Amino acid sequence: MRWLSAIISQTHRSLHSSRKLFSTPRPSFLLVRVMAPTPVDAAEDTLRKDLAHKQSTIQAQADTVRGLKASGASKPDIDAAIRALNALKLEKASIETQLQAAVSGGSANRDSFRQALVNTLERRLFYIPSFKIYGGVAGLYDYGPPGCAIKSNVLGFWRQHFVLEENMLEVDCPSVTPEIVLKASGHVEKFTDLMVKDEKTGTCYRADHLLKDYCKEKLEKDLTITAEKAAELKHVMAVLDDLSAAELGAKIKEYGITAPDTKNSLSDPYPFNLMFQTSIGPSGVLPGYMRPETAQGIFVNFKELYYYNGNKLPFAAAQIGQAFRNEISPRQGLLRVREFTLAEIEHFVDPEDKSHPKFSDVGNLEFLMFPREEQMTGQSAKLFQIGEAVSKGIVNNETLGYFIGRVYLFLTRLGIDKERLRFRQHLSNEMAHYAADCWDAEIECSYGWIECVGIADRSAYDLRAHSEKSDVSLVAREKYPEPREVEKLVIAPVKKELGMAFKGNQKMVTEALEAMDEETALEMKNDLESKGEVEFHVCTLGKTVTIKKNMVSISKERRKEHQRVFTPSVIEPSFGIGRIIYCLFEHAFYTRPSKAGDEQLNVFRFPPLVAPIKCTVFPLVQSQQYEEVAKFISKSLTAAGISHKIDITGTSIGKRYARTDELGVPFAITVDSTSSVTIRERDSKDQIRVDVEKVASLVKEVTDGRINWQDDVLKIYPLHSSGSAED
Repeated sequence: MRWLSAIISQTHRSLHSSRKLFSTPRPSFLLVRVMAPTPVDAAEDTLRKDLAHKQSTIQAQADTVRGLKASGASKPDIDAAIRALNALKLEKASIETQLQAAVSGGSANRDSFRQALVNTLERRLFYIPSFKIYGGVAGLYDYGPPGCAIKSNVLGFWRQHFVLEENMLEVDCPSVTPEIVLKASGHVEKFTDLMVKDEKTGTCYRADHLLKDYCKEKLEKDLTITAEKAAELKHVMAVLDDLSAAELGAKIKEYGITAPDTKNSLSDPYPFNLMFQTSIGPSGVLPGYMRPETAQGIFVNFKELYYYNGNKLPFAAAQIGQAFRNEISPRQGLLRVREFTLAEIEHFVDPEDKSHPKFSDVGNLEFLMFPREEQMTGQSAKLFQIGEAVSKGIVNNETLGYFIGRVYLFLTRLGIDKERLRFRQHLSNEMAHYAADCWDAEIECSYGWIECVGIADRSAYDLRAHSEKSDVSLVAREKYPEPREVEKLVIAPVKKELGMAFKGNQKMVTEALEAMDEETALEMKNDLESKGEVEFHVCTLGKTVTIKKNMVSISKERRKEHQRVFTPSVIEPSFGIGRIIYCLFEHAFYTRPSKAGDEQLNVFRFPPLVAPIKCTVFPLVQSQQYEEVAKFISKSLTAAGISHKIDITGTSIGKRYARTDELGVPFAITVDSTSSVTIRERDSKDQIRVDVEKVASLVKEVTDGRINWQDDVLKIYPLHSSGSAED
């Protein structure tokens, strides 16, 4: 589906990496990046200019026709002028057709593909809207039997690939979280999206969605807008996540955007906290929230997990669980929902040593990466070796690079197309001041590039925040063989003075001061001593503030230490399981003609690893002998732990194949004798003949990935042609 590459790439707010949502600074609208035009943009720009020129030429020619008629010119002269006018109109229509194709980016094909996919998913019960008989609730979905099986297989492989292979400590924490925990993490104050209301009906909408929809529709449907206006609309779409409430409101008013359903006027945008609020206990005095992520449960248990691990670093803790976000106007199916499954890892590491002993295992992997520099200069993602990216400093450190490589292996083994998978580095205005580096694994689907995994070096922010709020020290220790005399930088913000000066912004200013590196801190110390005050940029506020001498103490002290006490850094891979599964659905879905050529058959090319059912067993005809053989094979498959299904319906074998192909079943076993059977592979439709006693062990080896159908099985078992196995 090469048409997908024409979709405009946009930065989506993370479904699964919520810290980005509330930590991202909002720079001034005039300071956000301006992306260089892509070749597609340049072609569209030329067409818009040609169309505008042609329109003015038509207008001039129409004036000429009217002038000839008014002056009583001869009929041949008038007819010639009209022919020229009509020719210009045909040329204009041709340009409009080309422009429509350029701006739509294959949207018709994209939409029809998505509709066929969703119809198949719902009809075969992969997933359906929740509470459907009552009309459903936006952003809530039920997984049916095949969907549950795929989700279970994905999570099972996640546990094997990460928890088992990396010796991680798995935890399972409650979904209901006390308010104090989420105040410390910043969710209570900052976990918001900007919302507008229909001023008459009170219906709520996400402000950025309305602005994005307006720009997209204007670009695709209004061919009369100028190239300059088109560039403006595209720029607005590119920087949506960076706009403040005032900037969003100004654009909504400028473009005359109204409520989609009623066309009523809209309120000014205002922040809406996305967490579901609740109370713990019958008295209601202990406020709480349904967790918007699973990570906080790991952070608050750091002390116990560190002790369990023998007080040694590095170590990683992992958690799979439900998270909840009260989305304002959820859409795009499984990509933006109100309850979803997260799989998150918090890898705790010494901030002075972020090397990884197994980095060489992934260092030679090559895949698409989209570094910050390429984004800023309007280039495309490029192939990089992850080892090269780390050695050149494109990726901040080995541990972060190691997890990027492991995420790549995880996604591609699930069945994600490596050509439609890229790792995009966060731009400077997307990252919090405390983050060392952040990358998103983005998968291309019919909705564009979708962020499915976030891999971030979050420094020591989270443990420090919970230490401060709880007054419990969440630190690690390294004992020295001999006492050491060390010189330490001490940054001590004076909270009383900062509170008086900055009031509600005190915390962010304090955090920014404490996060200064040594060079910046010492430079500030010199300026404060010589000038008495200094200008200091606070990323989270998006502005520069004045720090006076009485607001912070900065010094270097020498002392003897028997051990080094430090707050570990955190490398965090965070997986949105529903998003990964939906993108897998799109990458696996295709159609192929029936044998008769009279219809298109739906197929999911799921790898055996994630397929909901590994094989089906078909008695060729309704015969007691064949059914007994089918039951024997079924028992063997069950004993081997292989999910399967027996189909003894009287329909043709071709129709039974088509039904299972539509569920993504990789192998079909047809019982057409009592001693041996045929096994058909779904995608190639190749068949082999295997003794009944060997069926279960062969299917087990293939589905476990120990052998490959094309490279191994077909070398042992020759292709078999059977008229009975009709496709």
